[in-house]
Amino acid sequence: MHFLTWLTQCTSFLWSGPLLFLLLGAHLYFTLRLGFIQRYLPRGIRLSFTRDPLSRDGVSPFGALATALAATIGTGNIIGISTAVALGGPGAVFWCWLTGLLGVATCYGECFLSMTFRSTLPDGRRGGGPMYVLQNGLGKKGLAKIFAGAAILASFGMGSSVQSHSIYKAAAIFFLEQSPAVLPHLVGMGTALLAGLVMLGGSKKVASLCTFLVPFMSLFYLAGCGYLLFLHRDFLGPALSLIVQSAFSPSAALGGLAGAGMMAALRVGISRGLFTNEAGLGSIPMAAAASQSDSPARQSLISMTGPFWDTVVICAVTGLMVISSMLADPGAYHGIPMDFICFQAFSRLPLWGPQILAVSLILFAFATILGWCCYGECSIAFLAGEKGKQPYQIVYLLFVYLGAVIPLTLVWDLADLLNALMMLPNLLALWLLRKKILPP
Repeated sequence: MHFLTWLTQCTSFLWSGPLLFLLLGAHLYFTLRLGFIQRYLPRGIRLSFTRDPLSRDGVSPFGALATALAATIGTGNIIGISTAVALGGPGAVFWCWLTGLLGVATCYGECFLSMTFRSTLPDGRRGGGPMYVLQNGLGKKGLAKIFAGAAILASFGMGSSVQSHSIYKAAAIFFLEQSPAVLPHLVGMGTALLAGLVMLGGSKKVASLCTFLVPFMSLFYLAGCGYLLFLHRDFLGPALSLIVQSAFSPSAALGGLAGAGMMAALRVGISRGLFTNEAGLGSIPMAAAASQSDSPARQSLISMTGPFWDTVVICAVTGLMVISSMLADPGAYHGIPMDFICFQAFSRLPLWGPQILAVSLILFAFATILGWCCYGECSIAFLAGEKGKQPYQIVYLLFVYLGAVIPLTLVWDLADLLNALMMLPNLLALWLLRKKILPP
């Protein structure tokens, strides 16, 4: 059997059932064990904007959250949700939203452990993440190395090349059908250059930029969605009703235009939610542990707001915007590719709608490149120390360039497999050390 075929079948099997149920089970377990910790979300949001008096110099608690959000909020929040609606129907938005809400509890738990078992690096910075939890908390050095290696490889795929490819696709919108042949190379080199300039400043510089970039790009995109929601305000009630009804309905919705029944909505919505917010993957705790806060509970409360902003807010707004737009003008969506549904919706803006969405995609993808670089640097420092950091950055930027100029079918399948290699050791550590996780 051809390697690519085997890889596709393997990842499809893993993520169509076993891993989805395992991750969703973890979300449900920690939601119950921590007493529905989601009720502390308002407190976590307030703490995000409050200076920690015990925090040392370095990455601020909000900077750690912004870095995690930069890596988490990406093109999946836009294109991924529109394709979820196309494949699973409006009900997929409900299950995606519910998964994000439940994932808040798992995110709190993994961040709490990473804060508890993190180490002080030679330069005085804090380093943490599931690999430190596995090593310092459980003494499982082999699993710790597997997680770190998978995180490094995943950063070359989902973190860099996939994102730069998305930037190229979005940039091509500005050139319409006259996209020049050199555009992929120009986008790849330009993106790598800009990312390299930011990376030279270190993790503190990345966190500082993300502190500005994440709120700006989110508000920029949400402003466009807000206009469309107001434009289609008469369809908001029917859209909400359709989302809830089709989440539990065995029949198709929107006349078959968007997806099938409950099982398709359940499968697509849950998988999209799990992929989008990264709760349980082990990535967000690496950013949380870089914070100079000395309180595991405080930083974990702040970091757990990440899945909330990512899935419960941005993904939900995107889904509602898409479905209300489809209800307002169903004929406009017949026959268009799944990844152009959002562009069709944004074309209703009075000026430069598709271009505004393209800019949003570019900002989201670039932020993800910066955030995943921090994860990769944290992982390489664990395996090889600071001496491995510069070679890693060079290879990372090379993949940023390559992502814009080469096909990415193999990269997507490898990314799914690498995500599994990150998630499984992380969930094992969460389970074995669950009694160490204390509610606020």
